[in-house]
Amino acid sequence: MGSSFAWWAKGSHKGTPVVVKMENPNWSVEELQAPSEDDFLVGNNPTGTREKERGKNAKQLTWVLLLKAHRAAGCLTSIASTLVSLGSAIRRRVASGRTDADNSSANENRTVKIRFYYCIKVFLWLSLLLLGFEIAAYFKGWHFGAPKLQLQYIFTAPFGIRDFFDSLYSRWVLFRVEYLAPPLQFIANVCIILFLIQSLDRLILCLGCFWIRFKKIKPIPKQVTVEDPESGENGFFPMVLVQIPMCNEKEVYQQSIAAVCNLDWPKLKIMIQVLDDSDDPTTQLLIKEEVHKWQQQGVHIVYRHRVIRDGYKAGNLKSAMSCSYVKDYEFVAIFDADFQPNPDFLKRTVPHFKDNEDVGLVQARWSFINKDENLLTRLQNINLSFHFEVEQQVNGVFINFFGFNGTAGVWRIKALENSGGWLERTTVEDMDIAVRAHLCGWKFVFLNDVECQCELPESYEAYRKQQHRWHSGPMQLFRLCLPDIIRAKISVWKKFNMIFLFFLLRKLILPFYSFTLFCIILPMTMFVPEAELPAWVVCYIPATMSFLNILPAPKSFPFIVPYLLFENTMSVTKFNAMISGLFQLGSAYEWVVTKKSGRSSEGDLVSLVEKQPKHQRGGSEPNLDELKIELEQEQKAKKKKHNRMYMKELALAFLLLTASARSLLSAQGIHFYFLLFQGISFLLVGLDLIGEQVL
Repeated sequence: MGSSFAWWAKGSHKGTPVVVKMENPNWSVEELQAPSEDDFLVGNNPTGTREKERGKNAKQLTWVLLLKAHRAAGCLTSIASTLVSLGSAIRRRVASGRTDADNSSANENRTVKIRFYYCIKVFLWLSLLLLGFEIAAYFKGWHFGAPKLQLQYIFTAPFGIRDFFDSLYSRWVLFRVEYLAPPLQFIANVCIILFLIQSLDRLILCLGCFWIRFKKIKPIPKQVTVEDPESGENGFFPMVLVQIPMCNEKEVYQQSIAAVCNLDWPKLKIMIQVLDDSDDPTTQLLIKEEVHKWQQQGVHIVYRHRVIRDGYKAGNLKSAMSCSYVKDYEFVAIFDADFQPNPDFLKRTVPHFKDNEDVGLVQARWSFINKDENLLTRLQNINLSFHFEVEQQVNGVFINFFGFNGTAGVWRIKALENSGGWLERTTVEDMDIAVRAHLCGWKFVFLNDVECQCELPESYEAYRKQQHRWHSGPMQLFRLCLPDIIRAKISVWKKFNMIFLFFLLRKLILPFYSFTLFCIILPMTMFVPEAELPAWVVCYIPATMSFLNILPAPKSFPFIVPYLLFENTMSVTKFNAMISGLFQLGSAYEWVVTKKSGRSSEGDLVSLVEKQPKHQRGGSEPNLDELKIELEQEQKAKKKKHNRMYMKELALAFLLLTASARSLLSAQGIHFYFLLFQGISFLLVGLDLIGEQVL
């Protein structure tokens, strides 16, 4: 055995010196010295050689320690530079003095808007007062190692020994034990039950999605062998009307019109309506000129502009459907201004209506061209991927009903007319028509494999307004539709699904418990520790639900923690919107067109000039001088923009951070970390440090 060991040692490589590779700004060790023959043959190793090797190894260790120290210094430098950048951004926000109150809508009741903010401020000042009181008690010897308070000291200590502060604090403890803790614990338990019900619903949806994937269930259109006389192709080619509603969206009008004009469909069986509600004369002229260019290329496209612009998008669509030629068309496809359907969109959606006379809607999935633009768009992509992959697909497969997304869908015109057409009574006209169509017995088909590209809001201001409209509108609609749902001649299961699951659980309960449980009750339990929230409610179940939500977007797994925190942060906006819609407050009727950045068309405009100078069906020829003028105007407009501070989010940030400081006194680890990071999340959002940044 000794000979074989010696043979292996002789065959091994001699030690090589340390090779250091410089990777600016850090150092890394490429190779350490390998063991030599003398390291193994201890008996034959002279004392001088051994000491020499020790010296060499000591030098190598010194090098390694120095490199580690240099790398640590580099990390600290990066962290310091990040903190400095963050501090300068905060200083700019505070110096600008612009808040969300400065951008309030003219038709919005200012008193209604700030009422919610004042309630949060009351909680904040009360929490600061209680924190000071608790810190003073802590230094007076009132130490609690757990949330449950041991009252033995209060009842057994002689009154004369206690000073005035001890007497006051003991009375406060008894007051909160007797009067505050029971109702707070009751409300917390109710929210926990709602939380568990909603989590169960989400788990069932995920299981349904898994079953669909496992069984490879998907809607399959019937094959048609009849040849179309115009195109010479076999297929189903009915008359299709395509509508593009838009309003002051000069960033994206060219790309949407070009994409729709490129739809692969017989020319005589398609009509394109550009429904322009813009009040800017320059934008109107640009869109009208774009439509004229496509008309010259033989595309059947018309431009419509309303003089009386009532009813927002619903009024625009309703006006377009009143045209005399609409009666010649069987289906209508709708695309918002930032949507770009693929050329085969109609060929992949319209055939699902063939021989399915009870199908009223075929909805395609959205895909996002700017999903990796910033952290805000990445988090939105997680949410919407779950919405389409899980919610829409599962509901479409198992109950043939889901909310119409307002765009990237094809309606049977007969279904629209049978359901009462477009109504302007809410800000969610798409959900309104979907609910009424379902009550009339129409079925919906969702195609998860048909995608339509669009844009996500890149600024928090645009995203917040979009979410306000998406969460106030359903509550408006619920108030209006509840009697119709109860009287509808549909099954009891469908009524239960629409009332409890579709409206109450997913539109009302979700924002209610998210805000109440994690932003109000949890901080309050830190100051009233006799009422408890278990660790599994604060950490484990929310983490599990976030994991399920992120499954449809697996590349977003590194953002699971920011996603969890941001969803709780957005709960304040969603809760406010839900209350506004439910009680018909002023902001419930506010409609703001979501700002588009035109990301998908920035390169297209240049390529149209450089790569496509001749007439092509793939795009129109923009005027280069006009393009330069537009870009200059956009740059000037961008210089005038400012990031704002959001007061409700900032107030909640300080409330949560105050509660996290109080949790340290009770040594509640999980609660402390959750409150700390959630407070930081609110702080970043309140200072508008998420999403598009404007210098």
